[in-house]
Amino acid sequence: MKLLGIEFAPLNIPFERRLQTLAVLIALFEFLTGVYSYLIIFFVLFTEYYYIPLAYLLWIFYDRHTCRRGSRLVPWFRQLTLYKYLAKYFPITLEKTSDLDPNKNYIFGYHPHGILATGAFTNFATDGTGFSKLFPGIMPRLVTLEITFWFPIHREFALFRGHISAEKESLEYLLSKCGTGNAIVIVVGGAAEAIDAVPDTMKLTIKSRKGFVRLALEQGASLVPIISFGENEVFKMSPIGDKSKMRKLQNQVKKFFRFTLPMFRGRGIFQYSMGLLPHRTPMHTVVGKPIDVERIVNPTKEEVDDLHDKYMKGLIELFNNNKKKYARDERLELELQ
Repeated sequence: MKLLGIEFAPLNIPFERRLQTLAVLIALFEFLTGVYSYLIIFFVLFTEYYYIPLAYLLWIFYDRHTCRRGSRLVPWFRQLTLYKYLAKYFPITLEKTSDLDPNKNYIFGYHPHGILATGAFTNFATDGTGFSKLFPGIMPRLVTLEITFWFPIHREFALFRGHISAEKESLEYLLSKCGTGNAIVIVVGGAAEAIDAVPDTMKLTIKSRKGFVRLALEQGASLVPIISFGENEVFKMSPIGDKSKMRKLQNQVKKFFRFTLPMFRGRGIFQYSMGLLPHRTPMHTVVGKPIDVERIVNPTKEEVDDLHDKYMKGLIELFNNNKKKYARDERLELELQ
């Protein structure tokens, strides 16, 4: 039903779909707690209950290194029914092209970033799509900016899911001191790719991203390319010219904060025309074949470049082999920059 140009949701939506929408709303609310929680803490500090937020702030400071020491993973938390409803909302499916040996460690390269890396979160920070059954003995750890671990409340949930800091110290710790069967999940394109998340495009920022490849060589971790078809389609965004004022502003924000806010449009709870919730667009995440890596403690530039080229070839092959099956538009082209 449309009213004043706004398309409203029908009243007779099945209860199952309402639960799915609620799951997305909860996940988004948790993420946004980092934005306003400090405001709540600030006001409570000036009340008779000041000792509660003060004690929590001291806890955050005391616990600040946990995100660099393998996190505080709680397996049952990753398997909450909430996350299964989250995956069904779009829906998101996870497909493997090869088994992974639990006696090895891995670096998953996730592409593309999209607006909020929705597929990376749902597939690898939770068990909503059944990762544990597809890859028994492998525990994925989603890598995120360390600043997010200073966000009250949100940080605790992130640590329960096994998120780790993007700092090199954190990645080295997990790959070298936590045994085998670990997979760190890096959204390679990062904030630079988020501002290119235009629907029905696949523009990846990767040519200059070689840090994860060097890390794989230094630790002897196998590289695994991953592509999510549909990641760029869950939100609507118009292309912005590279020389436009908006793009320059986004680049400045990214340079200062290490992330930026793309101009996007989602849907609301009771209407489909605008809002912050993602659209119900199918997403298919395909995990590619592992690229085995022999450990080289001090790799040369040539060795890093050679492995990077091999990774990009594997990524291109993964895209070409699955484009017709999963892309919304068969004319979708992969652009590496």
